[in-house]
Amino acid sequence: MSKLTLSLSVLSAVALSSAAAADLQVEFIEGAPKDRFVITNVGDCALGAGQFEIDFVNSSAGLIFDVSNEGAVVEVFQPSEITVGAEYLTSQPLITDGDQRAILDMSGIGVTETIAFTIDVDDTIGTRAITVADSEISGTTVSLRTDGSTYSAVMETKAQVQLTTPNCDA
Repeated sequence: MSKLTLSLSVLSAVALSSAAAADLQVEFIEGAPKDRFVITNVGDCALGAGQFEIDFVNSSAGLIFDVSNEGAVVEVFQPSEITVGAEYLTSQPLITDGDQRAILDMSGIGVTETIAFTIDVDDTIGTRAITVADSEISGTTVSLRTDGSTYSAVMETKAQVQLTTPNCDA
């Protein structure tokens, strides 16, 4: 066997033996009148039941959910609405006006499947409270609690992050 063939065989074996994971890509999309969160399984296997959380507590702009005409309303509001993947949730998320955390109880999500929802997100520190732009999303934490473990990632200025989850065979 030539050295090139042997090297390709070794590289193929290493690539095939690497652990597969059910990673989640989380994206925030600023919009008018509704903002949107998109959660997609970009991994190699399905993900079982768990709780997915968006946490604005450490966001650079003091972000809040603005879901009603009561309380912390800033000009306009939009209630939470699941637009894609409701079948992957065990219930509608309960998000109240001014909340800085949203929890989605997931029954599981398959490879390449997506959960998306619209809602209004406002900042409490920036100059335009109704628009979340650039670095204002920085510091937002997304987490997944599953099988007694928690996996987290922090969003930066791109408003997109990949949440590394447990290996498929774990």
